[in-house]
Amino acid sequence: MPVPVVTVAQMRDWEERSWAAGRSVEDVMDRAGQAVAQRAVTMSRVGDRILFLVGKGNNGGDARLAATHLLKRDNVIADVSDPRVGLNQIKDELAQQPALIIDGLFGIGLNRALDGDWMKMVDCINGARLPVLSVDVPSGLDANKGEPLGGSVRADVTVTFGAAKTGMLKTKAAEYTGRLEVVSQIGLIDCPIKNEMAWVEADDFNGFPPDREVTGHKGDYGHLGIIAGSLGYHGAAVLAARGAMRAQPGLITLVTPRDVHTTVASQLSQPMVHPWSARALEVLDQCTALLVGPGLADEGLPAEICEKIAQLWLESSKPIIADASALDMIERTSANCFRLITPHPGEAARLLGVDTATVQADRLAALRKLAARMGSSVVLKGHQTLVGASEHMVSVNSSGNPHLAQGGSGDVLAGLVGGWIAQPRFQTPEMAATAVRYAVWRHGQAADRMPPQFDGWGMDELIRHLK
Repeated sequence: MPVPVVTVAQMRDWEERSWAAGRSVEDVMDRAGQAVAQRAVTMSRVGDRILFLVGKGNNGGDARLAATHLLKRDNVIADVSDPRVGLNQIKDELAQQPALIIDGLFGIGLNRALDGDWMKMVDCINGARLPVLSVDVPSGLDANKGEPLGGSVRADVTVTFGAAKTGMLKTKAAEYTGRLEVVSQIGLIDCPIKNEMAWVEADDFNGFPPDREVTGHKGDYGHLGIIAGSLGYHGAAVLAARGAMRAQPGLITLVTPRDVHTTVASQLSQPMVHPWSARALEVLDQCTALLVGPGLADEGLPAEICEKIAQLWLESSKPIIADASALDMIERTSANCFRLITPHPGEAARLLGVDTATVQADRLAALRKLAARMGSSVVLKGHQTLVGASEHMVSVNSSGNPHLAQGGSGDVLAGLVGGWIAQPRFQTPEMAATAVRYAVWRHGQAADRMPPQFDGWGMDELIRHLK
């Protein structure tokens, strides 16, 4: 099960319950150290000089233990309990350009602003512009609020233990945490806490999707209908269809405006591509789910397409995913069937009548309001994409990287979600929710798995890695 996102107090309570149950503090710290060492291996090479900044608390202890597990490196441990004494040593060490800094100065228990001497230390670390791996939390960051306590180390990667802390998911915290990674299995008892947000990782999808039946045929795996594309935006329709193909629904029908039909159809061999017509609407009526919106952005788009999408959203008994331009064609529905919208922060802000900064300041609240306003589930895209509804648990996606921030990425995701939701076996409420979380995670994972030689990759490579 996904691990809940917790406050510092809840994390401390979890730890205390673990000690009371007989779990060993030393064992947990050693496992934490191993986790840091394992991540450091991926950020360095054999023989590299690694600088461990060890504070006097448990965070420092974790960092020190990490050094014992990080083999075949030139490990340098700097004990920093007094910044006035340690600053010159740190400057000397940083001048030697270590390949990686392990930041273990302060942990999640820090609750006061750093004084001037510590600020000089933090500024020195950040000013070196060297790769940083922070232990549990970047030193100086308030783990509850996601704000620097006067200042904070800026990490490239933060490995946090047990569960993500609430402040680390704040948009403003990202510049300090870098890539946030949660190591949940460190020897504590099963998490006794239930909160409204949970961190989703690969292990949550063990056994999903289930194997197909040996005797299965395409009729068993649904028929996705897509309404997408317009003049100047036909590529979105193609990408959505290709994204859907990676989920392997039984059939895919793509309906486009007539003026882009030939262009779109020439780029797709497997999906059936129809120009907008009465016949196309008959085909869509036979589908098991609909995706509407990718690339429907042309000002000359026929009004009948917009009107039909609005009608389907309100009245259809089929699951519907609304993306991109379709978000401006729909209103709140009370339809007793699956509805999902997939806005990026700017689209979410427009729907809520606020600015993007307001959405980003409290993404959970924005998702809840959007879900209530539209009568749907929501995928709020962006860094640590959120998936949820107006009630119950909201999932925080752990996969993905900044290279997904390019045109077409959202179209691929919308198609992938549609490809899963079209399959009847994923249309119960529980299975649909899992399928959406899985699609979001898999989309990010494809970006994370991109080989180094694809440094300038685009949507073709992303789609190929959706497996």
